[in-house]
Amino acid sequence: MVITVNAGRPMELLQNSIGGQVLVELKGKKKIKGKLRGYDQHLNLILEDAEEISTDPETGEQIIEVVKTVIVRGDNVVIVSPPPK
Repeated sequence: MVITVNAGRPMELLQNSIGGQVLVELKGKKKIKGKLRGYDQHLNLILEDAEEISTDPETGEQIIEVVKTVIVRGDNVVIVSPPPK
């Protein structure tokens, strides 16, 4: 299956993701999963019902910490994965 995304309109893709679950990959190999509530032109993101997902370097186990509502600074964002359709 091939999913085509309009690569010329990333802000439109973010706008369409508001209210949906997104996975945000950050510098330092951390990830945050949550419901996208808002964003700005700098890619600062507001996520609700969020979970921070990190990996323990010694054991390799995933560590999940509930953070509820979080503002992610845009210069830390590597990837924003929108919800599946």
